[in-house]
Amino acid sequence: MFLNTLKPQRRLLSHLDWLEAEAIHILREVAGQCSNPALLFSGGKDSICLLRLAEKAFRPGRFPFPLLHIDTGHNYPEVIAFRDRKAADIGERLIVRSVEDSILRGTVVLKSPTESRNKHQSVTLLEAIEEHGFDACIGGARRDEEKARAKERIMSFRDEFGQWDPKNQRPELWNLYNARSHKGENIRAFPISNWTELDVWQYIEREGLALPSIYFAHTRPIVYRQGSIVPVTDITPAQAGEEIIDLQVRFRTVGDITCTAPVISDADSIEKIIAETATTTLTERGATRLDDQASEAAMEQRKKEGYF
Repeated sequence: MFLNTLKPQRRLLSHLDWLEAEAIHILREVAGQCSNPALLFSGGKDSICLLRLAEKAFRPGRFPFPLLHIDTGHNYPEVIAFRDRKAADIGERLIVRSVEDSILRGTVVLKSPTESRNKHQSVTLLEAIEEHGFDACIGGARRDEEKARAKERIMSFRDEFGQWDPKNQRPELWNLYNARSHKGENIRAFPISNWTELDVWQYIEREGLALPSIYFAHTRPIVYRQGSIVPVTDITPAQAGEEIIDLQVRFRTVGDITCTAPVISDADSIEKIIAETATTTLTERGATRLDDQASEAAMEQRKKEGYF
């Protein structure tokens, strides 16, 4: 009688496997602890990863939450078209609430017609939370993006006014998450908080995820304004004295047109984007988000007012 002395082969998990497992666990914790969550889906790369993670967490059943997008009305049309197609493809409910509607209601008042609507998303988001009674919103924010997000918990508590107090947050020892809240309070859950921009792109490559076209290098008219590249659009036209240049660029992050700048790039494939991301020395928000350049604490102030 021969004894089989060969040990079974153990599959080594990659860092993406570990990050994916953590994110799936967080999504299931939200579904288990919260009675009426929503997943924030903009059509951007981070929320696209969240959709894939939600599929792995809950398929073959339906998601235990709807998708929610707060639309400024000034988003890139390529991204909005992708958002709608993706929601239809996966067969999940998409709720869209618009800053434009908040302006018409008088709950958002712009200082001027050209003011960026980005920070005013907070008002529309809080209105959507109240309208639908959401007790948690799942977002794709990551700690490597910006200083305020670096100190935020995975389960980030917001009070009955939607405000974030960084000094009044719950401990998350041993990866134990507390998503409980009283009526009117809200939890913002960030399953990919520990991911980096490079992790996101490597996950997109591994999973074969489709993306809006503006993430890849393309030629578009731009102007240089205060050291940043500003795309020329109907919403952001060239100003007097500015020279319009056709430049090959791509977007590292997508959002409101008025505050999202592209970067010079010839990366027209995911492989090239991964190589480019691995060598960059600027965070994606530091390089592209004009609203974060207003002050050192711009993001933290918006989060205290209810921002994502």
